[in-house]
Amino acid sequence: MFNRLEISVLPPGPRWAAQLSLRIDGAEVVAAATGEGGRGPLAEQALPADGQGPLWATEGGRRVVLGEPECTGGCCGYLSVFVQRHGRIVRWSDWQVPADEARPPTCHFDAEQYDAELTRALATYTS
Repeated sequence: MFNRLEISVLPPGPRWAAQLSLRIDGAEVVAAATGEGGRGPLAEQALPADGQGPLWATEGGRRVVLGEPECTGGCCGYLSVFVQRHGRIVRWSDWQVPADEARPPTCHFDAEQYDAELTRALATYTS
């Protein structure tokens, strides 16, 4: 069974520009790892207008920074994941988490649903 990704754009706040909320199977994954005052990926970087953001899965894969705690990633570490496309499956694996946080499990997404969710989030953000 596949995991399900949901992306929403949070409005800008006093400290951060608009950022993304990433839910996997209904659970907010970034806030759980970055804690109070942390931030998720900045929408402008994760969902650029040209559609070639870091969350798009490729065969070669790439490490994607998903957030950092309030004290900054340079202090306690970043939340990041390796995103890779394996045919009709997108895999998020090899999580790296800020100090003392639990590491999320490897996730497998249906590539069609994953791409559709990124496309929907991009259209919502850029419109």
